[in-house]
Amino acid sequence: MATNTLDTLRTTWTRRVRPRLKPLPYLLLLPTLYFVFLFTILPTFKVLRDSQIYYHPNRPDRALDTNLQLPGIEPMPRSIRGPHAVGFSYFRAMFDFNSEIGRQFRQVMVNTLIYVAATVPSSMLLAFVFATLVNRKVRGIGLARVAFFYPTMLPMVSAATIWLFFFTPGYGLFNSTLRFFGYSGPENWIINPSLGLWALVIVAIWKNAGYFMIFYLAGLQNLPDDVYEAASLDGANWWVKMFRITLPLLKRTTLFVSVIAIIGAFQTIDHALVMTYELVTGEADLLLYEIYQQRFVLQNYGLANALTVVMIVILLGLTLVNFLISERDEDGP
Repeated sequence: MATNTLDTLRTTWTRRVRPRLKPLPYLLLLPTLYFVFLFTILPTFKVLRDSQIYYHPNRPDRALDTNLQLPGIEPMPRSIRGPHAVGFSYFRAMFDFNSEIGRQFRQVMVNTLIYVAATVPSSMLLAFVFATLVNRKVRGIGLARVAFFYPTMLPMVSAATIWLFFFTPGYGLFNSTLRFFGYSGPENWIINPSLGLWALVIVAIWKNAGYFMIFYLAGLQNLPDDVYEAASLDGANWWVKMFRITLPLLKRTTLFVSVIAIIGAFQTIDHALVMTYELVTGEADLLLYEIYQQRFVLQNYGLANALTVVMIVILLGLTLVNFLISERDEDGP
């Protein structure tokens, strides 16, 4: 009996398992794995390590003080120089909304979530509308596609500079249009605490809608024509075709676009540096912009690294959600 079992295992190993254990595919993956480790995994662990260190390079002789309100950290004597290990105190401070860092972190996250919630659905809706309009075989449709896609070709800094003219007080396009209709606009759209964030939202929607349109246009052009012909024979109107055929068939495209749109929204910094750098009250600060401020302006390395860890966790979570949903769709209902 034991001999038969060993023979079966030996046969299974020889015929099924052993042929699959070829070293060449793994050797070909080694360069990619090396660069993933070097530029992704290793920096991630370094950021996590540095998020537990308090250090101001412009003030190397300054010890920890109570102004930072780091829980569990006592003031250190002036004789101690250089970086100080603080453990997870930055993370405890960020989620302690009674501390200065906690209140600042809450404001940044609220701004970022509002920005994501406002830009992503609006950009995707406009992208789908644009793709539907240009998905036709008519004369001059190529110019319409270029017109919708043109903002995407501009760098975000250039787009923000263009929109600065629109938001300029006095002679800006928005205030001039409002005066034409008998209304008076805000004195300054950009440094207004209640409008600065929405100015960033408007620029992001204008910039990203054309980019997402390309994905929807590719999806629309790959839809089967026979399904629409059958629906027409059954008497389906335009609305029925749109909501019962087009949108369900574009579900995977919508999922992909939504993920890259959300990730891109969390990585926004360019137009914030151009447009809202004078708004010092924090009502328009986004997460990546706050990381930049803490790292390069205030030179608070520990807090900047802790904020970076939070962003990595958020983006990793979004990636995992996308992967799980995609795997579930491939497996079927």
